[in-house]
Amino acid sequence: MADQPTIVLVHGFWGGAAHWANVVVELHRRGHDRIRAVENPLTSLADDAERTRKMIGQADGPVVLVGHSYGGAVITEAGDLPNVKALVYVAAFAPDAGESPGRLSEEMPPAAFENIAPDSDGYLWIRPEKFRESFAQDLGADEALVMAVTQKAPLGSTFGDAVTAPAWRAKPSWYQVSTEDRMIHPDNERRMAARMNPRKTIELDASHASLASRPREVCDLIDLAVRETS
Repeated sequence: MADQPTIVLVHGFWGGAAHWANVVVELHRRGHDRIRAVENPLTSLADDAERTRKMIGQADGPVVLVGHSYGGAVITEAGDLPNVKALVYVAAFAPDAGESPGRLSEEMPPAAFENIAPDSDGYLWIRPEKFRESFAQDLGADEALVMAVTQKAPLGSTFGDAVTAPAWRAKPSWYQVSTEDRMIHPDNERRMAARMNPRKTIELDASHASLASRPREVCDLIDLAVRETS
């Protein structure tokens, strides 16, 4: 698919680029040969947006940006580059100008909010014994265990970092709602999706980890964004 755009995958809190493993395999199976996955530091929205912009800048030609969870805030902040042709949100934050993931969560607290705990260095963790029920209740025990043990904690201050100029106001977008999400309230996802007026919204009976549990449907949405912007 030499004529296809580069698909850049942006992870969220409590995981790294490997959270996209099942999506990467499925996209490759479908013939996509331009796939990149950003490894963000999760130290601030500015840091993560800059790292993502650098990955976008390495792409030769158009880019479809895909963000999961907090990665949605990152693509909202970093998606203003001219070669970004589409934004795909996967159970993700889509803040407006001046909004942060923390503010959006406080407005509509998710079911597992209380299972997030800070450490003495200012990083936020999902309690390991609560990880599967909070983040990935539709994954097998072994897969959820690996996610829990290898979770990548963000600096707590990152939750409060606000978006400046939301890219979804200028770029076509697509959104996937997880109806059983316990990390972002499903109604919050619906609210964020509705106000961006996406080309398409889909709802999956899935946990927050829909990128791992429902990769085929997530890839269907990415494929749609690719087709409609190529």
